[in-house]
Amino acid sequence: MQIQLKCLSHTPLRGLNDPGADIVQEVDAVLAQARAEVEAFDPELIVVFAPDHYNGLFYDLMPQFVIATAADSVGDYQTQVGPLSVASDLALEMTRFVLNSDVDVALSHRLQVDHGCTQTLEELTGSLTRYPVIPIIINSVAPPFGPYRRVRKFGEAVGRFLATLNKRVLVLGTGGLSHEPPVPLIANAPDEIANFLIAGRNPTPEARAARQARTIAAGKIYGTSDSPQTPLNAEWDLAFIDTLVQGQLDSIDDFNIEEISRVAGRSTHEIRTWVAAFSALAALGPYEAHKDYYRPINEWIAGYGLVSAQPR
Repeated sequence: MQIQLKCLSHTPLRGLNDPGADIVQEVDAVLAQARAEVEAFDPELIVVFAPDHYNGLFYDLMPQFVIATAADSVGDYQTQVGPLSVASDLALEMTRFVLNSDVDVALSHRLQVDHGCTQTLEELTGSLTRYPVIPIIINSVAPPFGPYRRVRKFGEAVGRFLATLNKRVLVLGTGGLSHEPPVPLIANAPDEIANFLIAGRNPTPEARAARQARTIAAGKIYGTSDSPQTPLNAEWDLAFIDTLVQGQLDSIDDFNIEEISRVAGRSTHEIRTWVAAFSALAALGPYEAHKDYYRPINEWIAGYGLVSAQPR
């Protein structure tokens, strides 16, 4: 088999609350190069580790890991609406393999996914349907979270499954880096918000528009004294990227959940998708990785980065 990896930040505010034109052009160029590399590799399968932002998964049943045999995009934040080309049989085989590896994982035959999954697919392939894909959701915004060592072990199990395939596989991790958009917490939430977090599927267009407007408003003041959200932390982001590039995945086992939330933002835990992706690659042996891009972008509420890797 052949395998390549790309981990990329996503942001709901791209195109809705952009920084200066020079930064937008800079990011566009980085994404164009990454997409050209994906096209040159021409994957036969994409495995995408992604978070959900209370669009497909809610507290009525909140699993830590979900593999989907079918998935539809809800089309939030200017992403495309409709089905993904899910490799259903392979997704089911992967689920069996992971369970037989003594790692618990949930299975969905009808999963709704949001920009956390689809934005990166669109940016790197131009479509939701160009390549067969297996969407894997890792809980990254709904506490309590399992320890990071479980994310690594889950990613390794996925990687061992991929090693059995005679295919060109692209592994994606999408999320992070440091950031804290206005995602509510269920603890001490008013009844209306708590009810949404528990069972808020398929909101009205008006409710989705209001949610988008709140995120845009947060982006306009993010990083200023008017913002109540935890600011971006470029030092933390770059140290985390270096940990991945240097292959020091074991050290991630000791990541402190509360400390990460405090110093880098509550939604920084979307890095779990990066941890799983790199762990999947590492399960196939030593790798070489490099940082393609990093910039903290307040307007997008994101430490925005791109990292690529492949077997050594």
